[in-house]
Amino acid sequence: MKVFVTGSSSHLAAALLPRLCARPGVERVTGVDLGPPRFRHARFEAAQIDIRSPQVEDLLGGHDVLVHLAWVKQQRDLSDGDMFDINVSGSHKVFHAARRAGVRRFIHVSSAAVYGSGVHLSEAAPLAPLPQLLYARHQAHLEQLLHIEFPDCVRFRPHLILGPNARPSLKRLLQLPCYVRTEWPYPLLQCVHEDDAARAILLALDREVRGPFNLAVEDNFSLREIVRRRHRLALPLPPFAARVGLSVARRWMGLGGELAWIEGLTRTLLVNCRRAAVELGWRSTYSAASVLAHT
Repeated sequence: MKVFVTGSSSHLAAALLPRLCARPGVERVTGVDLGPPRFRHARFEAAQIDIRSPQVEDLLGGHDVLVHLAWVKQQRDLSDGDMFDINVSGSHKVFHAARRAGVRRFIHVSSAAVYGSGVHLSEAAPLAPLPQLLYARHQAHLEQLLHIEFPDCVRFRPHLILGPNARPSLKRLLQLPCYVRTEWPYPLLQCVHEDDAARAILLALDREVRGPFNLAVEDNFSLREIVRRRHRLALPLPPFAARVGLSVARRWMGLGGELAWIEGLTRTLLVNCRRAAVELGWRSTYSAASVLAHT
């Protein structure tokens, strides 16, 4: 089996690639990313290119599986149009290039953020991303295209992916001695360990499954609870103050992240992973507390 991975320098790829290259039956793994490769292995080859490059189709030739991890978050030097061009248009073209190159298995890692908010949401729940959250809107848009044009594609919807290789912005958020102040009942969230997210991708390589799969720990937490547990003097910030703080951090410290994530932290989002358990044999091997302890 030959596997092609986009976003091969991403944080999730750091957990996936070692397991993929160690898997019996995987002959070769090719990765593409604008960033320099962070992983080396005899079975792994990396190309430092944009997923929108025509060269991607040439590299796809001879591969059996496409695992699509590539995406971009909002940055100071990236317009909304550029972000859409990469996350939706560019990703859409990669799938069509893969089909023309003879790839037969498609796996896309989306996000539970496509639901917006809700409790015990199954994969049948409507996609209703928060209007302000561009990344979630882009993932929902791309998923709709894949549902129509690539019905055999496996689409994973992980909640917050945490672990040793988690995005620095998420690590900073969890270490801050403050949280967004909300009314009781406090918003509840889930997460998933990067190892479990990678394991779900590996399970999908061999099973005859298709469509969306939620990925998350079975329990949940509130950001208020986590921050207060880590800091004796935790400061509750009104949402407008949290937005100002994030805006300043983005402008003067170069930190990534959309301001709309503040809105996301004030909404409960809990997903049901029964389909992954039944059809993939996947369950989280971590509790929320243990995932947070490993991040």
